[in-house]
Amino acid sequence: MISARAGTTGSSHARSARLPTVSHVVFVCSGNICRSPMAELVFRAKLAEAGLEDAVTVSSAGIGPWHRGEPADQRAQATLKAHGYPTQHVASQVDDSDLEADLLLAADEGHLDFLRARVVDPSRVRLLREFDPTAKVGAEVPDPYYGDGDGDGFEDVLAMIERAMPGLIAWVRTHG
Repeated sequence: MISARAGTTGSSHARSARLPTVSHVVFVCSGNICRSPMAELVFRAKLAEAGLEDAVTVSSAGIGPWHRGEPADQRAQATLKAHGYPTQHVASQVDDSDLEADLLLAADEGHLDFLRARVVDPSRVRLLREFDPTAKVGAEVPDPYYGDGDGDGFEDVLAMIERAMPGLIAWVRTHG
């Protein structure tokens, strides 16, 4: 089991009263070439827009090794680029440093279960769409990888990710 990393910045009473400190957020999907890198890149952009880019370390990873070292899926890159987001990404697999993150955001229930089985504090693991006010309880970000190639699934995924961003930014402001 991996223990949670405590917030290390600041030692004032006011700071400790706001725990848990968010300093590392990790987005997780299957192979780290579609959903999680899209979420990571969008979140980085939204943090920058909010002036919070230095407040949080953001990363993403996949639960499996299939695409380690590869760029994001071309359809994911095309979708991100079409909406003005960066596309630079190298896939990685979940490791111990990811499991020590302050907040782990799973794309679906399978990833949620995978992560919760590997951390000491399962409350740090949540579904990404929990931050989307329009999503039903337990809503997942579906995998667009096996789509029909037209990219529509990636557009849908991006829309889901974008709807979760205001809630996630608000959560970071409250807990970070």
